[in-house]
Amino acid sequence: MKYISLFILLTALVTAQAQNADSVFIKSLYNKALTEGKAYEDLRSLCKDVGARLSGSAEADMAIKWGMNKLMSYNFDTVYLQEIEIPHWERGSKEAAWIETSKGEIIKLDILALGGSVPTEGLITKDLVYFKDLNALKAAKKKDIEGKVVFINQAMDATQITTFKAYGMCWPMRGLGAVEASKKGATAVVIRSLGLPQDDHPHTGSMVYKDDVEKIPAAALSTNSANLLAERLQEETLQISLQLNCRTLPNRKSFNVIAEMWGNENKDEIITFGGHLDSWDVGEGAHDDGAGIVHAMEALRLLKEANYQPKHTLRCVFFMNEENGNMGGKTYANWTFERGEKQIAAIESDRGGFAPRGFSCDGSADHISWLKSLAPVLKPYELHKFEKGYGGVDINPLKENYPDIALFGFVPDSQRYFDFHHTADDVFENVHKRELELGCASMAAFLFLIDQGF
Repeated sequence: MKYISLFILLTALVTAQAQNADSVFIKSLYNKALTEGKAYEDLRSLCKDVGARLSGSAEADMAIKWGMNKLMSYNFDTVYLQEIEIPHWERGSKEAAWIETSKGEIIKLDILALGGSVPTEGLITKDLVYFKDLNALKAAKKKDIEGKVVFINQAMDATQITTFKAYGMCWPMRGLGAVEASKKGATAVVIRSLGLPQDDHPHTGSMVYKDDVEKIPAAALSTNSANLLAERLQEETLQISLQLNCRTLPNRKSFNVIAEMWGNENKDEIITFGGHLDSWDVGEGAHDDGAGIVHAMEALRLLKEANYQPKHTLRCVFFMNEENGNMGGKTYANWTFERGEKQIAAIESDRGGFAPRGFSCDGSADHISWLKSLAPVLKPYELHKFEKGYGGVDINPLKENYPDIALFGFVPDSQRYFDFHHTADDVFENVHKRELELGCASMAAFLFLIDQGF
């Protein structure tokens, strides 16, 4: 009995010493990120020297070269490009929309075409028909909609504490609104932007068409314009004048950008982490997802600067085409499988550069238990969310080929994300330096813990 007690005591002592060593190393990562970090300047360069980076654009090509050069400057073990094929959609000249009241008043509307929309083929002027949400549209009679422009005014639920839940509840309006409106004979559809603030900044974003349903133009109104339309439609019948000049071009070649630090014990076992290099064509893609790009790059740089020797290969991926096709993520997942790689875990940062709060896990019960076990080490850094959840759009395709993989999502504070998401306001000036640096240190610490724990 004495020997068993002694063994338990020694085991506890060794565990405590290991945890203390981990804590000391993690604190050094935070110290370096907060005093000698490169992330804020790297994000400034991506946003100001390159700018918005819609897949297929010249700026997206420029961002690929930017990413290659930046990663190579940090002297990782290898930096290379992975070829992919991507869709190519262009917004064209600025959209225009307005209404004319019964008194002859002309009111301009703030509007953006949704990504992938077909054009209006010139200016159209049609009656507006109002629906409070997508379900109301589905329940409507075709005769009340034919030849009109559908307006769906479904607001994000402000009572949801996690704003991504509110976003997810509204996404079908944006994603499927054009399909449902077209089934009823509509000429076009305009939706309320997926954002909580009441402002003049419309939010773009992806939408889908179906091959057996006629494609109609689709656009998003700012929340203020949506409110105005809803109020006026209670008083009188309105027509909307609308012009979208977007177009879809043939698919084209692009690239994911990849850097690695090789494992010294299990080099052939890969931990993938990253964000997406593309953005929408408005703003600068600062939070979505410039922040995720520099989170990943700075995390790897911090580990290298600390002379850390990883057990597994740490692979940083700048994915291309997350916003309107996810061909970077899909192609990467198939490429790794065809190469016979062993992917043991993946991490994505695609929720902005706000203050870090924790990590979510799309994995087994054992993976989630392991994640929760990190709380004592990470709570001193105000990381408190360790729970089941979503990993990310770019890494999610890995599940098809690696069903047992653990996918982790970086979780920052969500309250301000949808102030900027997919708008002209998503610019460098709206990213807080210290919050960004804390996110980078959190990613570095989490990478270290995965490398040690898996």
